[in-house]
Amino acid sequence: MKTPSAPPGAERADGSSVQIGALAPLTRPGWVEAGRHLLAGLELAVGDVNDAGGIGGRPLELLVRDTAADPQRAAAAVDELARLGVAALAGEYHSVVASTAATRADALGLPFLCSSAVLDALTEQPTRWVARLSPPQSRGWQLYADFLLGAGHSRIAVAAQPSAYWAAGARILRDYLAPRGGTLIELDMRALAPTDVCDELVDNGATALLLLVGHPEPAVPIVKAVRRDQRLTEIMIGAPAGQPEFTEWATLLGDDGTAIPFLRYLPERLSPLGARVETALRERLPEAPSFVAFEGYDTVTVLAEMLRSHGADRARTAESWPHVAVEGTRGKIQFSRTPDISVWQWAGPPIQVVDRDPVEPGRFRILHAG
Repeated sequence: MKTPSAPPGAERADGSSVQIGALAPLTRPGWVEAGRHLLAGLELAVGDVNDAGGIGGRPLELLVRDTAADPQRAAAAVDELARLGVAALAGEYHSVVASTAATRADALGLPFLCSSAVLDALTEQPTRWVARLSPPQSRGWQLYADFLLGAGHSRIAVAAQPSAYWAAGARILRDYLAPRGGTLIELDMRALAPTDVCDELVDNGATALLLLVGHPEPAVPIVKAVRRDQRLTEIMIGAPAGQPEFTEWATLLGDDGTAIPFLRYLPERLSPLGARVETALRERLPEAPSFVAFEGYDTVTVLAEMLRSHGADRARTAESWPHVAVEGTRGKIQFSRTPDISVWQWAGPPIQVVDRDPVEPGRFRILHAG
């Protein structure tokens, strides 16, 4: 069942459906491919919920808003969706955008289940209104640092752009690597061209370069420049934020985009539910579904179960986070309080370090897991 986005003010107001607001980056400068996968998962789950009888006999409806990676646009969307009477919010991919949405949802008393954003400090203060499916950035990026050290990399350069997300990632890596003998060399991409990055890597004796930058610019030009520099044939390029997950990466870079390890949040083997959902997602998407699509599906699955069990009252929904126990596509989902994390957190999402196989770029190799 396809649940299209409707223009503002065009949604039903007669109470015949239970409504969930959905946030996703569907236009530039947002990561459109990620937003499309997220929405595909959300919509597929809504269809499955309605095929199973909806919420107490009422259809579940998705009211979709495009954030375009703009925090202020996301805040306005949260305000609008709250006025429209949605029972809860779902989605968002970009961490800084999700943080703004979560802060606004907290202020309005609107339950928000964040699908994909990983920034540890999703809200500045602890909140009972927000929960998250994706692992916190500290957990995933520390696992990535373990992978780097295990692969023999101790002098690691990061090509970074200004952003709370990239700065947090660099800090996690630096704090984890330093006591274990690793050195992080930060390259400011406001001042460097891709060819300058190559010179910096040589001058600093780095054995690995991590891309803490946007996609496709400047990530793609950086990869091309490094791959073509004969001085850097042995250097490893990494992308912990997951840029190589999506087909656009492979299309733009071809063979240059392989063997670049990144984080993704899938188990080694999907459950029977996950396998069924994967098949259905392949029918909706022009390429293999990413982990983001599974996050979208799991988000609606959790919210639907909460709405069935506790009704559409927002306060009762927020009170029920610690009582959730739902079988998702990637394992049983339960929320708890985690030290230094301000929102209700699924503590058990699977994490992998994978790359695209140089022999078969459409196949992912699992390099490390935790």
